[in-house]
Amino acid sequence: MTDSLRIVSYNVRYFGHALRGLASTLGPKRRVAAALATLEPLPDIICLQEVETQSFRSSVAHRRAHPGETQLEAFMGRMEETFALLNRPMPYEAFYFRAHRYGVRDFSLYTTGLAILVNTRRLSVDTHNVDAPHPITHHHVRMLRERKQSRICAHMRLVRQEDGLPLHVFNTHLSLPTPFARAFWATRDKMGNGINQLHEARALATLVQRHSKGEPFVVCGDFNSPPASPVYRFFCDEAHFTSAQVAVGQIDPRASRGFPTAGFMHVRMHLDHIFSSERVRWLDTDGTHAFGDTRSRFHGLSDHMPLIARFRVEPLAVQAEASTSPAP
Repeated sequence: MTDSLRIVSYNVRYFGHALRGLASTLGPKRRVAAALATLEPLPDIICLQEVETQSFRSSVAHRRAHPGETQLEAFMGRMEETFALLNRPMPYEAFYFRAHRYGVRDFSLYTTGLAILVNTRRLSVDTHNVDAPHPITHHHVRMLRERKQSRICAHMRLVRQEDGLPLHVFNTHLSLPTPFARAFWATRDKMGNGINQLHEARALATLVQRHSKGEPFVVCGDFNSPPASPVYRFFCDEAHFTSAQVAVGQIDPRASRGFPTAGFMHVRMHLDHIFSSERVRWLDTDGTHAFGDTRSRFHGLSDHMPLIARFRVEPLAVQAEASTSPAP
């Protein structure tokens, strides 16, 4: 459908999965680029989590093309190569959102951040918060404030070129549950139960509503929270976000372990989600596979699997007509 859009949300683990996340290497960048570039149809929006800026971890096993090259620049170089091999124009413009830096003085041990790739053949970028990503970190222990990894939300307002319809895109990565709260030790299922995670979820929902201003939006990322968890229920029940996977019948929102999107050793978890406002109608999640599914082109490239979904943005007039139509 020409009026539909396709989005990918993917935690790429700093392109270092081959070395268990210890260092970024060239191979994963090439393989991730190839997997994304051969999706059909091509995604219009690609949201990436766990992308470095510049650091010892990002360059120790992959020499930079030039001293100032960032990890996202290196990855986009692999995207250019892949599209050239496919004899196709490379349609993506990349935007990087800095989150945190670990290091001493001028030495960066590792850095964290988010990225959004936009297919500029179909979408125009209206505004973004690259220079000042929205902070959402909840600091449960004030004395550890400077050591805790910062959590942010990347935001872009896009406009579809064919009809001028706006779409807000939010990309994020919530914290792990804090072990400094009594509730952490009182429950067996810890992911999505952290009091700090709920604080961040509320902060995220507030800024989504504030910046979207009633226009359609999608919110995606690594939420470190499975379905049925308090964080997930907050987004669906209180913030009134729509889950893409639920909307197309891919998952049961009451089953926390029904569709793992990430894995650590023998543990399987559903941590990644794509949500939206009511004016976004989800069509399918073709290409989305559970973690460990060897049929996926993304198998073995990260400790997460990407969520891939296609949707249509309904004009305001269509939504208003549907809401005022009498019940059958």
